[in-house]
Amino acid sequence: MEKLKKSMTSFLVPVLSVLLAFAIGAIIMLALGANPGKALASLFKGAFGSTAAIGTTLNKATPLIFTALCACFAYKCGVYNLGGEGQFLFGATMGFVVVHCLGLTGIVGILVCIVVGAIAGGIWGMIPGVLKITRGLNEMIISIMLNYVATLFMGVIYTSWIRDANMPQTPAVDASLMLSKVVPSMRFTWSFVIAVAVGLAMYYCLYWTSSGFKLRAVGLNMTASRFNGFPVKRYILLSFIISGAIAGMGGAADLLGTQFRLINGYGNGYGFDGVAMALIGQLHPIATVIVAIFFAALRVGSTSMQVATGVPTSVSDIIQALVIVFSVAGLALVKLPEFEALRMRLFHKNAKEGK
Repeated sequence: MEKLKKSMTSFLVPVLSVLLAFAIGAIIMLALGANPGKALASLFKGAFGSTAAIGTTLNKATPLIFTALCACFAYKCGVYNLGGEGQFLFGATMGFVVVHCLGLTGIVGILVCIVVGAIAGGIWGMIPGVLKITRGLNEMIISIMLNYVATLFMGVIYTSWIRDANMPQTPAVDASLMLSKVVPSMRFTWSFVIAVAVGLAMYYCLYWTSSGFKLRAVGLNMTASRFNGFPVKRYILLSFIISGAIAGMGGAADLLGTQFRLINGYGNGYGFDGVAMALIGQLHPIATVIVAIFFAALRVGSTSMQVATGVPTSVSDIIQALVIVFSVAGLALVKLPEFEALRMRLFHKNAKEGK
């Protein structure tokens, strides 16, 4: 019963955060002279009102799912990988370079690109992990710095080494490498299926295997885990490598499924968006996937909302920001000793009353 009540608290925090954010968004819409009901209906219709809209939403959610799962896995081990964007870009960049330079096509090229992307992302994620366990350096600073390095390295590729004529971009990947649509009438491709499969695999590994239990134990209390004989440093390094590999795989899959070429601005903001979504999802892989789809829906539907009601898309951005703020604040609130004491008093009171 106690575990159930804790789970309910964890579930209610993001739900209440979303409702409160939409309530404030409705007030802003009223101030702009728009009808909040019509505006929100247009928003969700633009995101889910047709098969084409659903496909666009799922397609938009794909890179967010990968970077969110990247952050989720690392945070479960108690480390803070803020380099999801850099690992995503490095995976996409190296995957493109390998298949382009080797001239690979077809299913072989697709598999090689995704595997290379995962390996590249894992190596990029390993760097802050090695520096943390060997030199005690702050992984947040190192991983953020590596984001800039990966972005600049990608810039060298598309502006100099593999440039498409006079355009600051690379040539598109071969048509045989482009991932096909899962449903012909919908825009999302098999990259979305890969993202969901990674989320389900992560859930299984974290909650149904002994290694996942040990990794979560390290995240909850590194000192206790060390005294119980767990190889804490090994798990820390492993969490960085695997989380980086997830982001790198996402970069390669998104390249073949949506982007098809390296270009300026690609992947911008994906990493920090992923961190926010992982936190809102309570670091649960399946919940994180759902949150990423929700945020993608807000972004896709905001255009329809603006066309139908004149409410600017920035209102959708405000709602997204409020969801993040309220979720993080709510998570901090429920962890306060005073809140825990209040919850325990209510629990024991209800138990005595037979509720």
